[in-house]
Amino acid sequence: MLGHVVAATETIAGAKRIIVTGHGAEMVEQGFSNAGHSFVQQKEQLGTAHAVQMAVPYLCDHAKVLVLYGDVPLILPSTITDVLNAVTDQSMGLLTIHLDQPDGYGRIVRDQDGAIASIIEQKDATAEQLEITEVNTGVLALEASQLRDWLPQITNNNAQGEYYLTDLIAIARDNGVEVCSIHPKSATEVEGVNNRIQLSQLERAHQRQQAETLMASGTSLADPERFDQRGELTAGTDNFIDINCVFEGSVMMGSGVSIGPNCIITDSTIGDGVEIKANTIVEGSIVGDRAIVGPFARLRPGTVLDSDTKVGNFVETKKAKVGKGSKINHLSYVGDAELGENVNIGAGTITCNYDGVNKHKTTLGDNVFVGSNSTLVAPITVAAGGFVGAGSTLTGDVPKDALAVSRAKQRNIDGWKRPTKSEKED
Repeated sequence: MLGHVVAATETIAGAKRIIVTGHGAEMVEQGFSNAGHSFVQQKEQLGTAHAVQMAVPYLCDHAKVLVLYGDVPLILPSTITDVLNAVTDQSMGLLTIHLDQPDGYGRIVRDQDGAIASIIEQKDATAEQLEITEVNTGVLALEASQLRDWLPQITNNNAQGEYYLTDLIAIARDNGVEVCSIHPKSATEVEGVNNRIQLSQLERAHQRQQAETLMASGTSLADPERFDQRGELTAGTDNFIDINCVFEGSVMMGSGVSIGPNCIITDSTIGDGVEIKANTIVEGSIVGDRAIVGPFARLRPGTVLDSDTKVGNFVETKKAKVGKGSKINHLSYVGDAELGENVNIGAGTITCNYDGVNKHKTTLGDNVFVGSNSTLVAPITVAAGGFVGAGSTLTGDVPKDALAVSRAKQRNIDGWKRPTKSEKED
């Protein structure tokens, strides 16, 4: 969640990010250790104003200060910009929203002229104030000098015995500073997470936003409610994605791509016109134009499929470079291998790439044909045009255009009698 908030601030040029931590501080700092942020720990949780006070020593004197919340993950960069733009030496920005059911939120109290006068927390509100539907989101911005001067004026004389950051509003008014109300584009921008139910609700809202962005750019989704993007997905146009597909890490997808249901694609590049059939996993791979993959295939990291290739059902590849027009149709494992163009791998074929200690490479030249249920014990090379008979176990290289057969001679035994079932003993 914090990562989403941090990412939303990346459009602010020259911003200094100070993260106030509490429970689980070491875990948070470790998770963001490479991001160049400053961390300050609030060892006692005495309220929101107290949390901000912890960061005051790290503020630049003439800076604008924006307060965001790590458990409110879906705020938009445009909304943040609007709040910051409201800040001058005579005004501060406050993000508010009207809710039909404002339970749990502090209410915005306005004076007779409609200006914001103060914020009253729900536990301290009167029955009349509880009828107010405009609520405080907690997101605000003001000048650092104002924050330094006003925070010490906040007391904990309230039902919670805490130092409320919302008390800044009344203090600002007393100092002649206007409080400018900014509104988010939707309620999901300001919804926080206090339990796993709310977390799942916001996750669905986030996924819906990403799905709509993808559809607007030219990709069709069978059901936007059954789509998960857990990273960065860039796509061309006229693509189709079926239900229950998951995209993780960085995925780049061309145009005219069709992805069947229940696929997982991670840190991969998918070319134009590719068809990925149901229940396929693609990890750290490059899939060339017009390739067909699946169903039930697994491309492991290091797989590179050239154009017009085919990797069929129940095929697994790993660190395999597959040349143009080559096919691995079914029930095979090809690892640590390089296949030329127009290679055919029969069903049940495996490359034995591991000797228990080291990995070894299999090299197949152009137009090689490998019959079904063959075992290629690496390191091994089958030169261009080589043909491997079905059921062979090869431990040596095959010359160009040669036929390699390695299997026991067939015997037919006449008069053979089938085993019979013995009677069970009493």
